[in-house]
Amino acid sequence: MDCIFIEGMKVTASVGIYARERAHTQQLEISMTFGVPDAAAQNDDINDTIDYAEVVNRIRAELAQRHFNLLETLGEFVIKMMLEDFRASWVKISIAKTGIMKDVRQVGVTIERGTRS
Repeated sequence: MDCIFIEGMKVTASVGIYARERAHTQQLEISMTFGVPDAAAQNDDINDTIDYAEVVNRIRAELAQRHFNLLETLGEFVIKMMLEDFRASWVKISIAKTGIMKDVRQVGVTIERGTRS
């Protein structure tokens, strides 16, 4: 199985349960890997794969319109979009809040869903 990865994508989102998090958007860092059909490499055709530029633009647009209490819920939202709308066979996503706690570079979650072939 072939995979595409997006590493260290910066997004602005409304996420969190604390008042300070609900009052302002915050920067997140998203990294993900997702399965794509082998046909893309065989046919050299963008129509046989998932366009990572479309993925990045869609994630940024969707997250700009919603609030999530938990990173886990945000991650499940993105995974569902990847599996259903982009037809990825599986997705692994890591989402991190950066610089929100003293002496902690990042806090986050990693979620994996789907079937690897």
